[in-house]
Amino acid sequence: MQEKVLILDFGSQYSQLIARRVRELFIYCEIHPYNNPPGDISSFKAVVLSGSPFSVRSEDAPHPDLKKIKGKLPLLGVCYGAQYLAHFFGGEVSPSKTREYGRAQLSSFNDEEPFFKGVSTNSQVWMSHADTILTLPSEAECLGSTEDVKNAAFKITGEQTYAIQFHPEVYHSYDGKQILQNFLVDIAGVKQEWTPDSFVEMTLKELKEKIGDDKVILGLSGGVDSSVAAMLLHKAIGKQLNCIFVNNGLLRKNEFKSVLEQYSGMGLNVKGVDASDKFIGALQGVSDPETKRKIIGKIFIDVFDAESQKVDRAMWLGQGTIYPDVIESISVNGPSATIKSHHNVGGLPDYMKLELVEPLRMLFKDEVRRVGRSLGMNRALLGRHPFPGPGLAIRILGDITREKVNILQEVDAIFIQGLKKWELYDQVWQAGAIFLPVNSVGVMGDERTYENCVALRAVQSTDGMTADWVDLPYAFLQKISNEIINNVKGINRVVYDISSKPPATIEWE
Repeated sequence: MQEKVLILDFGSQYSQLIARRVRELFIYCEIHPYNNPPGDISSFKAVVLSGSPFSVRSEDAPHPDLKKIKGKLPLLGVCYGAQYLAHFFGGEVSPSKTREYGRAQLSSFNDEEPFFKGVSTNSQVWMSHADTILTLPSEAECLGSTEDVKNAAFKITGEQTYAIQFHPEVYHSYDGKQILQNFLVDIAGVKQEWTPDSFVEMTLKELKEKIGDDKVILGLSGGVDSSVAAMLLHKAIGKQLNCIFVNNGLLRKNEFKSVLEQYSGMGLNVKGVDASDKFIGALQGVSDPETKRKIIGKIFIDVFDAESQKVDRAMWLGQGTIYPDVIESISVNGPSATIKSHHNVGGLPDYMKLELVEPLRMLFKDEVRRVGRSLGMNRALLGRHPFPGPGLAIRILGDITREKVNILQEVDAIFIQGLKKWELYDQVWQAGAIFLPVNSVGVMGDERTYENCVALRAVQSTDGMTADWVDLPYAFLQKISNEIINNVKGINRVVYDISSKPPATIEWE
């Protein structure tokens, strides 16, 4: 059975980065809200408490139930997690007298302690907290300090409980990955067995047992996630898999035809369904992004439901749901705080007589690509940029019309083909164009124009949880801007988005 680590999330922007670092150590982990932990804690080999925007001193401070964890399982508190272990177990936490944000150096630490094995003297770490630990609980021992933070690291005597006020998961903590490995592998004894090959082997076995002789309907999108999910299911159940590629009228230019041709050589049983009129018609006059997503999600389900009834013994709906979809659809503060809804997260309507099967549900995007390579899939397909499930509907701000879709398809095609021609495509994690509800004055020839504006977006990321804008060459942006304005009627202005995630999201809606 796969050994795993539990990350209890207190709402930190870095929780996903902890998971990324743990997975990079070939260790499987899961993130759960602190107030909704898994039922069987004992099935985990170790637990990590994340950071938080809250202060342990505030009335609304998150309070996890650690009765089944502390002293029973190896436990690591990070930032808020460390302050929680100090404040609520006999120590004292107070507001910092000096700023404790950004770079710091571990000026001293117990180098005989396994927790700091392989860590360099004066190793740089990353601080991000307004409170500091003044005194430790009576049974605690200080393990490390920075110039400004005396109790930067400590452990509880007689327990495998450790705590650090810095963030080992961020890039700026140079030995952070080593510290996590020391805790998880050397102290907690977690086996490093989480590899693409082991995932494929385990998943194929589970899919065969779960599905049996039933048939599966799977919605293909042409993207990496659904394609890898399809290949996993195909390898597990063969001809019992029935794939559907739906044209929602919101795909990229000529994508419906090109994707069907792409899948024809992969051995998959794929049926193309053109439902573009249904989608575009239902979106007429709708501007709210969440309403758009829900409309699109409902029609997708309706289409799959109708198609499933044409397949004898279809009992399952396969989806390419991945972990960021799951994480972004839950929150430590409840549903009201979710970033956005996903039509493929959260179950199916009662009227649909299918059960969900989501073989990639616990993977990040880069892990999905590694699994695809393990399955021998085409590198060009695996390198394809992510594309949102609702398609261009959430890249058109405001209401949807066929004219806007056509304009954006042309703009997007020029941008994406330009990236490929300039050999920039593989340096970008995701790129696209956004149609803005803005008209601006322009001059074409001797005439005044009052036309639309589009924004170009290109980001670098590992898994979509965090992202930064790509510094594309000025010469490239200049050429693409000219090409769009000269060739796409209705556009007279092009801008480039230089926002990171957080605070922005990758998509505008």
